[in-house]
Amino acid sequence: MTQSDFLARVMPFKDKLFRLAKRLLVSTEEAQDATQEVILKLWKNKEKLGSYKSVEAFAITMTKNYCYDRLKSKQAQNLKIVHYNYKDESVALQKEIEVNDSLQWVAKIIETLPEQQRLVVQLRDIEQYEFAEIAKILDMQEATIRVTLSRARKTIQKQLINTHHYGVQ
Repeated sequence: MTQSDFLARVMPFKDKLFRLAKRLLVSTEEAQDATQEVILKLWKNKEKLGSYKSVEAFAITMTKNYCYDRLKSKQAQNLKIVHYNYKDESVALQKEIEVNDSLQWVAKIIETLPEQQRLVVQLRDIEQYEFAEIAKILDMQEATIRVTLSRARKTIQKQLINTHHYGVQ
């Protein structure tokens, strides 16, 4: 497999790997390192990639496992955590502020979900994977994924409603 063949096969889902790593590791720098490490591992095993039904699903699984390993390691004690991305915009429309605020609330709520729910929400609602693909990646039954996703969405909805009710009073 040539370098250009590899890049054509792997680069289309590179951003998905990064977003998953960012969701798990929180730190942008750590997520970039994780993504780079997974791509490097894929490159080292490029001759075996043809044997996988879905290189993307395999890479997602590698990313998930790599991030879990990082979080379990002693180095995880030293992770630099940045929970916000500040953008300085001199003129922002009220609607844009409200949307950004809601998105930030949803992101914070997602972070509080149990790990399995967090992963299912990430893969289904953010990355737009099909249930069958998620089942393979997480080694779960599709029905279990649907129930997990439903519970996660209900939790997010309930917490958002509670947040906005308290904010109004």
